[in-house]
Amino acid sequence: MPSGYLVKDILKDITDRLNPFIERASREAQLLLMHHLGVDELWLLTNQNSHVADADKLFKWVEQRAKNEPLEYITNRVSFYSEEFYIAKGALIPRPETELLIDEVIKNVSDKNADITFAEVGVGSGIISIMLAKYFLNAKFIAVDISEAAIEIAKKNIEKFGLESRIELRHGSLLEPIDEHIDYLVSNPPYIANDVELESNLSYEPQNALFGGEAGDEIIRELLDEVLSKEINFFTCEIGYDQKDKIQSYLKNKSVSKLEFYKDYSDFDRGFTLRL
Repeated sequence: MPSGYLVKDILKDITDRLNPFIERASREAQLLLMHHLGVDELWLLTNQNSHVADADKLFKWVEQRAKNEPLEYITNRVSFYSEEFYIAKGALIPRPETELLIDEVIKNVSDKNADITFAEVGVGSGIISIMLAKYFLNAKFIAVDISEAAIEIAKKNIEKFGLESRIELRHGSLLEPIDEHIDYLVSNPPYIANDVELESNLSYEPQNALFGGEAGDEIIRELLDEVLSKEINFFTCEIGYDQKDKIQSYLKNKSVSKLEFYKDYSDFDRGFTLRL
């Protein structure tokens, strides 16, 4: 590899390498180089003739991205709800649609100083519990995940935001690790049917955070059973775009006070809030 790359030259080189594989090749080239250099966009734009040292790692990242490995896993950074979080293989990459789940919870609890206990099933990177904890200043959170790798990632983010005293991480399946009374359950569970073929970039993400069973809604139904048996007052959950009818049918003869669905940015059904 040539030595003494200038910023403007290496940006062109990276862009050319990514172009056949990535839609936003120029932008992603910038993001990879900024991450490598530890600089912001203003620095990049005003230092086009600066030299780039030790570019071997950078070109390795470019190779990974050309194979469709998610940019977020390469840079270990992801933006969510206007905050930056640590992300790595082992936790699902947060999607913008999940911000709507947070909005739904906030809409349903009018008092931001409420002294309530939340549980989150499938904590992943911790983004849901963290954002809710930043809003509900007196709430406590018990966040559960079946994946120890995900718990370690969530732990880093919880520590970054200084929320260790308010968000407790527990390893286990669904609500099995929780004996305490829960006021509000939130979850973005796996809800894709096992036989669905996914895009290649999703192969890098934890499959147990994506696939929910033969039909896809099995884990959602298990959570609904838990909510009913434990008499949890509120449950907000993300779902697949085609699962609204199944959930309504499953709850048809259950003791439910209120069931409301919300849509995503593309006007697809994306989640619901259940109130007992």
